[in-house]
Parts: sequence; structure tokens; C-alpha cells
Amino acid sequence: MAIHIVLVEPEIPPNTGNIARSCAATETVLHLVKPLGFSIDDRSLKRAGLDYWPYVKLQIHESLDDFMDEYRDRRMFLATTKGKHIYTDIQFKDEDMILFGRETAGLPEPFIEEHRESAVRIPMSEDTRLRSLNLANSVNIILFEALRQMGFPGLK
Repeated sequence: MAIHIVLVEPEIPPNTGNIARSCAATETVLHLVKPLGFSIDDRSLKRAGLDYWPYVKLQIHESLDDFMDEYRDRRMFLATTKGKHIYTDIQFKDEDMILFGRETAGLPEPFIEEHRESAVRIPMSEDTRLRSLNLANSVNIILFEALRQMGFPGLK
């Protein structure tokens, strides 16, 4: 059993490193969709993930179109501040994919519009100066809710 975390065009190495560490610790599959804002060999990326990188179930995709061509038939949720549903309203299942966008821009607006019904959000202040939560924090909030709902499969 596994949840899949998909980072679409991530830009900040420590965020991706921290997410990779969470994925390794929870046996979650991590997908990185290019272009990436860093090299996977980036020192700060490895520092954030420490010695966890060999344990990450990592898949790299050349583009969002390539990713969608491969996984179009899978159940997906888009994590976005523009989400129609709150993430806790979803009943997560084995092999669900949760997509997160770039730190500075999120997921592409046309992509969100095309998948509006599967867009989820984390509730937060209506103060417009607070754009969103940190990417690594957002991934962990939704990932651990999905794992909790599934009974933390394979975890002690």
C-alpha cells in the first residue's frame, strides 16, 4: 500500500529534501515533475534529506504532460489554495496521488480548472498577505491525514 506525493516543478531544495525524508519514513512514493529548480545532486537537497535518499521511492517525470500520460487513470487530488474541498473531506485510498505545485506559483491555473472537482485545500486565515503554508508542511499535513485514514499501513 502506498500514497504517491507528486511535486510539480519544485523550486526550493530544502523543501524537496524534507518531503523526501517524510516519504522515505512513510514508504510513500515521491514523484518529481520537471523542470526542477535545482539538481537532485544539490548539496542542500541531500542535507535536508540526510541519509534518507537511498530509501526514497523516487520517480522523475520530464513534464506534467508526461506524468499525466502515464497516470491519467489514477485517482488524483490537487493540493491548492484554490481547492473546492477541504483535505479532510476526502476519503483517501491506497495508490492515491496528491499533487503539489511550485512554491512560488502553485499548480498551473488551467490544470486546476481542468481538475476542479479533485482540488483540495488546507484551511487557513483569510488574510491575503498569507499566501500559503510552506510546501513541506503542506505535504506532511495531507500525507499524514491520508495515512491516518488508511490505518498507517506498514508503519509502526
